[in-house]
Amino acid sequence: MTATETFAPTRPTRPTPRTGGIRALYAGNSRAVIGRGLLATRSSNWLIVVSGFFEPVFYLLSLGIGLGALVGSVSTTTGQPVSYAAFIAPALLAVSAMNGAIYDSTWNVFFKMQYSKLYEGMLATSLGPLDVALGEIFLALLRGAVYATGFLIVMQVLGLNLSWTAVLAIPAVLLIAFGFASLGMAITSYMKSFQQVDWVNFVLLPMFLFSATFYPLSVYPQGIQFVIQALPLWHGVELVRGLTTGALSIAMLGHVLYFVVMIVGGLIFTTRRLRALFLD
Repeated sequence: MTATETFAPTRPTRPTPRTGGIRALYAGNSRAVIGRGLLATRSSNWLIVVSGFFEPVFYLLSLGIGLGALVGSVSTTTGQPVSYAAFIAPALLAVSAMNGAIYDSTWNVFFKMQYSKLYEGMLATSLGPLDVALGEIFLALLRGAVYATGFLIVMQVLGLNLSWTAVLAIPAVLLIAFGFASLGMAITSYMKSFQQVDWVNFVLLPMFLFSATFYPLSVYPQGIQFVIQALPLWHGVELVRGLTTGALSIAMLGHVLYFVVMIVGGLIFTTRRLRALFLD
């Protein structure tokens, strides 16, 4: 090499499009994404995760017990009278799962996608877009499971689990978190600024207030009832409420199917979007 020889700076190359059916989408290594996420949470985000657990507990103590002393009993959709605290507690459990899943699949995903460029680096390896999607969604599910388990213990201590079927609330909450995480990640993949991510809170707040969380569906006019019944949180609230109060009905299968459709649709859109953004 002579003194006049220099090195020309090289630009990072984008990963080439993958071919080969399912191998183009999934390498079977989503655990690598999960492991990286757990390490990041342990080192910097654990306080945020823990703090998210207390919000529904505060709502339960202030409204369920405080306001509940004035309200008395409330009827479920099957006509079963329960205390007001037992009525809103499962709704807050569903809300807790939704909030945990949405936070991880929107704010966290947006930062990794648009600022740290983490997914671009991941997809430059053998990982496929479905590996990334499943890994991130699993992290959201794990957060939802932690919130749900802790809140269910609080409900048990307060005597608000009225049926043995309350143990099934854990898998029900995971189903809810899975649905919201899949849909949230799909929507986030189209966002370009933090202002757009703020719109998520604009949607979550009315859904939180009006999904029969604090009042029975029957108090609303018929037209508004149809709108509420189209919201995913209403289906989650009714599913968990039926399990914790023992007010079981065939309609619960419809609630489960609703979230299965959310999960499948969210995974399909997320996988296609990640491939379009970083591989095609």
